[in-house]
Amino acid sequence: METTTQTPTVGCAIDGPVATLTLQRPQAMNALNAAMRRELLAAMHQLDATDGVRVVVLQAAGAGFCAGNDLKEPLNPAHRNVEAMILAEYQPILDAMAASSRLYVGAVHGTAAGIGMSIALNCDLLWMSEGACLYPAFAPIALVPDGGATWQLVQAMGYRRALQVLIEGRRLPAAECLAMGLANGVAADDGFQATVRAQAQRLAELAPLAVQHTKRLARSAVSTTLDQTVRDEAAAQNLTFASADCREAVAAFFTQRQPRFTGQ
Repeated sequence: METTTQTPTVGCAIDGPVATLTLQRPQAMNALNAAMRRELLAAMHQLDATDGVRVVVLQAAGAGFCAGNDLKEPLNPAHRNVEAMILAEYQPILDAMAASSRLYVGAVHGTAAGIGMSIALNCDLLWMSEGACLYPAFAPIALVPDGGATWQLVQAMGYRRALQVLIEGRRLPAAECLAMGLANGVAADDGFQATVRAQAQRLAELAPLAVQHTKRLARSAVSTTLDQTVRDEAAAQNLTFASADCREAVAAFFTQRQPRFTGQ
């Protein structure tokens, strides 16, 4: 049975092991204002505390994914500490996604711009519709990247290509994102959300403990040594090898049936 909760800016629907968070300010191209930042983070914490949720799809209503930070929101006084706002209101969202034991699957249609692009790229997996694009819309308004956009693009594109994209503010179409490894897949615009939902259901059938630890290992591997990664993998393997899911997978293999994972 699907359960749905709504706030003024974020919808949250849970259907078995798959939850869907929907940005819901279509009249503002889902630009992130203070209310949306609060409500998105609260929804993420709610899902982390909800038993049975294995995959979270992050999508958006309307014509595009997210226009970035809401520039219409007052920034007065003129010397407001934007650094403090980013660290207090955006970084907790990014950290919640990274630290969650759930897989976050981004579903980008239309444009994901500015910090909206950064949030999309912070998802564990990312699907884009054919007409979608990522838009580092910082330089065009005389700003620098934020929300980890610099790290994400340099990791995928290398320093020179990433720098050029960032300082020129060039749009990255879905096909290019797929070719560079920024996206996991591109699907037709028609029925895009249903396609992503099917992918999420498939992911939700995987062994939860193995997925959880593999996500953690992959996230940490980019900032640690080979030696430390081997050690981290060994410790995680010790846990998963002793799990009921591992015993179930082995039994299913020998009896030629589909395993039924419980996350134990």
